[in-house]
This record gives sequence, structure tokens and C-alpha cells, in this order.
Amino acid sequence: MNEETKTALANKLLAWADDELILGHRDSEWTGHAPILEEDIAFANIAQDEIGHAILWYSMRQELTGETPDELVYFREARAYRNVQFVELPKGDWAVSMLRQYLFDTAEMILLTNLQGSAYTPIAEAAAKMRPEEIYHFRHTSAWMKRLGLGTAESNRRTQAALDYLWRYALQLFVPLPDEAVLVDAGIVPDTAVLLQEWRSKVIPFLQDAGLTIPDNDTPKLTDRSQHTEHLVDLLGEMQMVARLDPQAEW
Repeated sequence: MNEETKTALANKLLAWADDELILGHRDSEWTGHAPILEEDIAFANIAQDEIGHAILWYSMRQELTGETPDELVYFREARAYRNVQFVELPKGDWAVSMLRQYLFDTAEMILLTNLQGSAYTPIAEAAAKMRPEEIYHFRHTSAWMKRLGLGTAESNRRTQAALDYLWRYALQLFVPLPDEAVLVDAGIVPDTAVLLQEWRSKVIPFLQDAGLTIPDNDTPKLTDRSQHTEHLVDLLGEMQMVARLDPQAEW
């Protein structure tokens, strides 16, 4: 692997890992607060899975750069994170969190399915390992979308409001990184335009069947992963606080 490809791959792995980590943290904020006890346990497990996926991507990146997952998670400032704003937004109400998870799960299912054929063996193996967990996530959140969209007038209203709010943020998941073309050409990652087309073919009819109207605006809210909201700064302040009290401590 030449240096250009290595650098591009390290950047892509960081983006995937940051997306998973920050979403997992947001999901974990429902622990003890979910609508029902069964869901409290289920969503906590999903949060744990997402963070586990992040560790896989961070660890794979460590093989390329030497930076450890702990260094990346606990000792970077917000401006150095490469997650999309979509995952850093506050958890909102249950409709916002569940819709965000459904949109993300669908995108991740499509990504992992494609990555199983990656020319880079560690990615193909990691995708095969993660995909069974993601199948569970996808089924779980799909059931909730039907339940919320087709439930009561109030649940439909809240879910439609969540969709109107999140749609353009979700499209950020399909904006390629500046140096990503070299990875596509090498068969390491799929073309994001292809992933977007498949994602739209799945989520649009599904959400319409759930009684929801798809927003007209298909322009991603922001295309630069180095730009973040104040919400990420607050989240990292909480997540990194203990580790930064003693950076040399062993946990």
C-alpha cells in the first residue's frame, strides 16, 4: 500500500470510528430514561455495540498510524474529530433518537454488506464481524419506526418533525472524504454515491409506508467533517473529563 492510499485509509477509518463512537455515546444517554424497561436494556446494548464498532475501526487505524484508541477518543479536541454533525446532535425526544438510529442503521447495513468484498482484508473481516449485530439494530429500529409513524396522531407528528429535522443531516453520511477516490479505485471502499442510491431506495418507501413524508431538500446540511456544533464540545467535555484528570493512569 503506497503512502497516499495509507493516508486516505487512515482518514476513512477515523471518520467511521468517530461516527460510531459519538452516536453510541448519544444512545447511551437514554440508559435509565427509555420509555419502557425492555427498551432501556435494548437501546443500551445498541449503544454498546456502536462503541464496540468504533473500537474496531480505531484499532485498525492504529495498525497504520500507531495512535491508540484511547489517545484518539480521550485526548483530541472537537475540531480534530471527523464525525458528521448528524450523530453529535442532542438526543432529543424518543422519535428523534430512534429515527436517527434507523437512518444510521440502514446506512451502516448497506456499508457493511459492501465492505465484506473490500480488497483490504482487515476491513472485509471487520465488516463480516459487525454485520450480524447491525442486522439486529436495523430490525429493532425498523419496528420502532412503524410503531411511531403508524401509532397515534401525536407519535406520527413527533416522528415527522424528527424526519424534517434530521433528513439533511443524515445525508452527510454519504459525502465522500476529499481523498476517498483513491480508496474507491483500489476496491477498498465502495463509492458513496452508490451507497446513497441504495439507502434512498430502502428508507424512502419504508418511511412512506410508516405514514411519513420525505423532505424535498436533498442537500446535505454540511459537507465538511471538520466543522462541528457546540453540542460535540459539550459531549466531549463530559466523555473526556475523567481521563484528562490523569492522562498517565492505566484503566
